[in-house]
Amino acid sequence: MTPDLALPALTPVLTQAAILGEGLQWHAGSGRWWWTDIEGRCLHAWTPGARDTLVLRLPERVGCFAHGRSGALLLAMAKRLARLTLPDLRATGEFTVQPQEIVPLEAHLPTTRANDGRCDRSGNLVFGTLHEAEPRQPIGSFYQYSTAHGLRRLALDGVAIANSICFSPDGRRMYYCDTMHPRILVCDYDADTARVSEPRIFVRKDFDTCSPDGSIVDAQGCLWNAEWGNGAVARYAPDGRLLGRYAVPVSNPTCPALGGPNGDQLLVTSARAGLSSAELMSRPLSGSLFGVTVGAGLALPEPPFNDA
Repeated sequence: MTPDLALPALTPVLTQAAILGEGLQWHAGSGRWWWTDIEGRCLHAWTPGARDTLVLRLPERVGCFAHGRSGALLLAMAKRLARLTLPDLRATGEFTVQPQEIVPLEAHLPTTRANDGRCDRSGNLVFGTLHEAEPRQPIGSFYQYSTAHGLRRLALDGVAIANSICFSPDGRRMYYCDTMHPRILVCDYDADTARVSEPRIFVRKDFDTCSPDGSIVDAQGCLWNAEWGNGAVARYAPDGRLLGRYAVPVSNPTCPALGGPNGDQLLVTSARAGLSSAELMSRPLSGSLFGVTVGAGLALPEPPFNDA
């Protein structure tokens, strides 16, 4: 790939009206794509080609989640981490579920909630929080959670909207951002001690109207980032060089993922949040799921949460 190469555009694979679709991941064990609609207070699980999704209705918002080795889900809910025993995954339709609280989150900060996150290569959940009030203030934090050590705060600067959390294939580098700034950072990361190095800039977005949202790393060590406001998913080499962009026919794509039954699909969630009525009329597919075939061998499976 080169930056000026015209990459194929993503097209709709599942029409939805998610308010804030996020956290997309392929789960080979269930053969489904999973994501959260944060503001819709639900999780979706979709078998490729099916007309309907499995919908888990939740009592509060879920910023991110991880499948556990035990078969349960670990949820980073707005103000707590929780465990959810899943219903029969052969089903479709809607289920109202009640997760069990594990640990509260930032009880001293009533205006923050959990946001983006995923497991590191050792199976610990790493996630961040965001400040919901306006004007946004960098009072959120990044955390690691494990059954062995509980909740540990990472020694990174405060953040207004934690996002883009992902890890190099060897697990030694952590990528992240504050969506308020048009850049993605990287730091050295030690999963055992939850220690991080001084962060450095991985990429700067080349225009101010683009905000970095969710990111993943592929099997070649390249980072894929959903560009909120730019209607694209960008792919960067391990040294930060832009390799190309895939267009998405909505303004606000949110989180990419690689996977699928043959491991050759790029999918991305999107959002309706923040769009005016006129914008929604011009972008009626906002909130849907989009995809394109990118070739086998790129998907790097998400590590399960180490709870068993």
